[in-house]
Amino acid sequence: MVAQLLGLAFLFLPTSLVTSTTSVVKVNPNWEVVYRDADVYGVVGKAVILECGPTLPDMYIWSFTKPGTEAIRAVVYDLGKGQRIQKLAETLGQVTVITNSAAVSIEKLPLAAHGLFTCQAFYDIEGEPKVYYYYVHLTVRVPVTKPYLLMSDVSPVEGSTMWMRCNLDNGTGPIQYVWQHETRSGNISAFAQGNTNVINMTDVNRNHTGWYRCVASNAVNSESSNRLWLDTIFGPDIPQIDVTPYSITERGYSALERETVSLLCQAQSNPASQYVWFYNNSQVYTGPQLTITKILRMHTGDYACLAQNTYLNTRSKKTISLTVYYPPDGSPSCSVEPVLNHTSLRLLCSWPGGFPSPSLHWTGHLKRAGQDEADTGQQTNPLTNTAILLPSEGLTSNDTLFTCMGSHLALQQSAKCSTRTYIPPAEPVCFAYVTNTKQYLMLSCSWDGGAPKALVWWEGPGSQGKGGEESSNILVLRYGTAHGGKPYTCHAKHPLLAQTKTCRLTLEAPVLLTRRRVVSVYEGSDVQLTCNLRSNYLPVSEITWFNNQGVGVQDTSKYVLLRTSAWANLTVRDTDEMKDSGEYRCSTSNAVGGTEINVTLVVKKHPMPPNATLISVVYNSRQRNEVELEWQVDNEEEGGWTGFILQHRLVSERPGRRGNNNDSVEVADGEERIGPPAWYHNIIQDPEVRSHTVGRLIPTITYQFRIIPVNHRTVGHPSAAKTPAEPRYNMYPAVIGAAIGGMLIAAILTALLLIFIIRNRNNNPRLHDMLFGLQHSQSRENINFPEDEVVARSEGGIEEIGESPSPGPTMALPRAASPLTTSQAPPPGEEPVNVTITVKATGS
Repeated sequence: MVAQLLGLAFLFLPTSLVTSTTSVVKVNPNWEVVYRDADVYGVVGKAVILECGPTLPDMYIWSFTKPGTEAIRAVVYDLGKGQRIQKLAETLGQVTVITNSAAVSIEKLPLAAHGLFTCQAFYDIEGEPKVYYYYVHLTVRVPVTKPYLLMSDVSPVEGSTMWMRCNLDNGTGPIQYVWQHETRSGNISAFAQGNTNVINMTDVNRNHTGWYRCVASNAVNSESSNRLWLDTIFGPDIPQIDVTPYSITERGYSALERETVSLLCQAQSNPASQYVWFYNNSQVYTGPQLTITKILRMHTGDYACLAQNTYLNTRSKKTISLTVYYPPDGSPSCSVEPVLNHTSLRLLCSWPGGFPSPSLHWTGHLKRAGQDEADTGQQTNPLTNTAILLPSEGLTSNDTLFTCMGSHLALQQSAKCSTRTYIPPAEPVCFAYVTNTKQYLMLSCSWDGGAPKALVWWEGPGSQGKGGEESSNILVLRYGTAHGGKPYTCHAKHPLLAQTKTCRLTLEAPVLLTRRRVVSVYEGSDVQLTCNLRSNYLPVSEITWFNNQGVGVQDTSKYVLLRTSAWANLTVRDTDEMKDSGEYRCSTSNAVGGTEINVTLVVKKHPMPPNATLISVVYNSRQRNEVELEWQVDNEEEGGWTGFILQHRLVSERPGRRGNNNDSVEVADGEERIGPPAWYHNIIQDPEVRSHTVGRLIPTITYQFRIIPVNHRTVGHPSAAKTPAEPRYNMYPAVIGAAIGGMLIAAILTALLLIFIIRNRNNNPRLHDMLFGLQHSQSRENINFPEDEVVARSEGGIEEIGESPSPGPTMALPRAASPLTTSQAPPPGEEPVNVTITVKATGS
């Protein structure tokens, strides 16, 4: 039955797939096949699931029919023994069957999968079979690709026509197009949309300039093209000229002289306009902004701006008129000057320049000068200068203020200046000085201050004078021609004073003074010599010092000069008796005469110091490389020394002699010397020191030492020269130490021998008995002398068995004898033994 059902199913598949409408297929007279239709949409490259009933059938067959054909081809089936995927599935994507269902999953969906998928599902085959046909209409859609925008003209001229096209490489329709415009400021707006990819723009204008993009979209996705710039060509419009600073008059624009004036020309144009400036029909500048720094009156005229579009070869022009109004520079200038030989005053006020000319007038206390109408301040003068004469009868007030007022059309406020008349506050000052080359004498007279300035002139003896000059006057005389003791008078005249003022100079030759004509000082110290003028002489001349050799003194390490115009002090440093003693001269001169004064400097030596004597000159070690010296000074309580000079020199040793005692030995005159006979010095600056150690000596050389006392720079007499003695050594402690050491060794050896005899008394009983006696008889001491030993040898009673191993005194140990020895001979084999022990004490 299953086979029959399957056969019928395959039989009727072709007819049923031809149309999408449901047809009644009779499997058998009693059974009806159930048909289901579904529409599924998929996207290329994505995944899609095709359902085959809500539950898993006992058997199913998936087949595919390509659009435009009637062939039905199997894709996958399961007849109860597992799913079988056909080769056709490879062209339809990655086909898999979902677990526990008959649904098919297709991944990486290709466009070839577009068509009709049919699933034949069989249920309850063993009982009453049921057959279902599931028709799945799969529509595979392609997403739109990124569109790209084309323009017929990216730079259209204003008023022309153009089109834009939005092109796509792929995408499933229907496709909608949206056109967007982005302005320069970044505002984005959609100006058109529809299903066509071409849009026409008529009458293009400058507002169409900006970025354009198209957005293409279908049922799958939406993509936007890259933006494309549309640059509308237009212009130039009529220029607009802005003047800074802005000032407009009836004749056009105006500016003040010496201001910075900027003319800015702007004309709408694309591409940007090229600007050319014309001044009175002459080209002066190229660019949008013409800047005139510190504009002058000559810049008044017509300024035209020509704007041109080089792309369209079009141009436009505008002209303005600029007038330069300029006031006079600064402020009015006021001054007062003397007239009529310094008996009257004239007030001067000037303010040159300006267009038009400024107006000037004086204000102040002018009634006293006979100008009654001037006090009202209404006097005007259209010129740039004005002057008023004040006669002498009105000049009685000191410190009077006069003001000049000036006005100009180019100024919002008036300008003014003031001048004041007053007498110089101080008195005339006179002084004299000489030129550096001493060719001329200059007599100067000045009366500074005041308004106007005073008139100054000189009168002197012998027709030596000079005419009047303002404020100051210098009378020049040749050096040496001045008259001494006679006054030179300076006269000073001011218009506000009826009487003249004077000052006088009386020239005199200088006189020098000193504190001490004879100066005495000890050698080595600094001394100051003084020299000063008796009074302030005119003209002042420099004071000069000459040393004891007649040479002019300058600041050096030897001499120090401290000077002013009235005195000069000379300091002689580190005086020396031979070099610095003598006459020093202080000299000065001026245009009238000269003088000098002598100062005697006496440099004394310090007293001779007391004698010093070396009392000890000894090497401090056997190496002979350091010597310790001690000395003493005669009459120490009287003082008179400031240090010592310790001297040494090199001499040779006497042949075969080397001092080994502790006494210092003076070197004879006949000794041979080594090296130059020069004394080497060690300076000892501490007068309290009485000992010194000289090191780094050569052991094989014999030296001589002597001591010389010093009192400042006075060197005393040297002491007798001495050679260093060898150091003393005491042998007594060494001998005592050696004796004690020998006694200790002898005692230790004796103790060791007694211990040996006691421990070995069984092996040498006779030796033990001889030293300690027998236990059963009385012991007695037997002291043998050498004579006894001789007797014993002659009698044959004693046999000598040992001799001393070394020469020296020997001592026989006491022997213990048996009482029977006096009456009978000893038994055979028990003859007495004579033992001799020798102890020798040695000292190291």
